[in-house]
Amino acid sequence: MLWLLYLLLSIAVPGAQARGETAVYAVGYVDVMPSAKADAIAALKQYRDASRKDKGYVRMEFFEQAGRPGHLNIIETFANPEALDAHAAAEHTKQFRSKLDSIRLSDYDQRPYKTVTLGPPPPAASAGAIHVITHVDIGGQGTNAPDLLQRLAEASRREPGNVRFDVLQHTMRANHFTVIEAWQNQKALDAHAAATHTRQYRDGLAPIAGSPLDERIYKVIE
Repeated sequence: MLWLLYLLLSIAVPGAQARGETAVYAVGYVDVMPSAKADAIAALKQYRDASRKDKGYVRMEFFEQAGRPGHLNIIETFANPEALDAHAAAEHTKQFRSKLDSIRLSDYDQRPYKTVTLGPPPPAASAGAIHVITHVDIGGQGTNAPDLLQRLAEASRREPGNVRFDVLQHTMRANHFTVIEAWQNQKALDAHAAATHTRQYRDGLAPIAGSPLDERIYKVIE
């Protein structure tokens, strides 16, 4: 059971209990045929509407990669591991996956995550907001990656134009992280990329990274 794995790993990973975070996340990726994108988006919205009735539902967020029509990212947030388990087994979740089967170009790749650090709840996105979703892969266990990412998040939230900066950690592979950012505009994102704390983060990450930084620009699917 996913909730049991989460509990065991929360005990095993230093600091997880100290943070007091119990919310859990399912981060998914799927490529659909560009010609069927409208059908996929309609299915996503129906899925979200049905899931809002699930016990422990917090929110669902949908994104499409900029310049890559049909490459979708889905971030689901639930109050606790048991709620996520129940949601995963729900009939409307199975129906949603079934609707995608005939139009997807890739498998539905979904992984469980927990909190490293969260800012305030994200506001409704403005039309010009730029979203960045990054996969950070660390070469091994026992590194200072969570601290490195937390320092980056705290400094980045203080920057002009930052809307969101959250960091999640894979519940079963503690060396994998997802970073979710939102910026008011391109100017704010460019300033962040050039900031001293961003350069220090990248310099600190380089010796422990397990793969090149996978950083991609997305737009919100309302």
